[in-house]
Amino acid sequence: MLASVSSTYTDVMTAVFSETIAAKAWLATAAGVFALVQVTTAARIFGKLQGVVRLPHETVKRIHRWSGRLVFLFTLPVIFHCVFILGFKTTDARVTAHSIAGSFVYGIFAVKVFFVHDRAHPRWTLPLVGGTLFATLATLWSTSAYWYFTQVRFGF
Repeated sequence: MLASVSSTYTDVMTAVFSETIAAKAWLATAAGVFALVQVTTAARIFGKLQGVVRLPHETVKRIHRWSGRLVFLFTLPVIFHCVFILGFKTTDARVTAHSIAGSFVYGIFAVKVFFVHDRAHPRWTLPLVGGTLFATLATLWSTSAYWYFTQVRFGF
């Protein structure tokens, strides 16, 4: 069963990209771009960057919600590939760091969503959890997509 799902995944990814690892790198990069939008709009929501992000508060909140949804969406095929095709590996320091960070990313995401909906916490909690999520995504990107683009090839 998993072999047929893996084969279908590979077929879908290679319909656009040269190989699944290239798809993973580009999808992770798209998630990273939207994660930067998340950090910027979150700072604006918390009263920072008003002079930089000159949009109405409701517009910024809408952009923040949709960019978060897109981060989640772009990471789904990446996490599928990492968990079900590659698995947890410790072949070198980069791969070990990537595997460890990847093990935590959706847990941190769940905690962030919890604190978004729970108002009974200190005001600093949500930026701390959101920043942790961003740092984890940045670690994942730098140990995978950045490595791929600089060490393997830059292309589709």
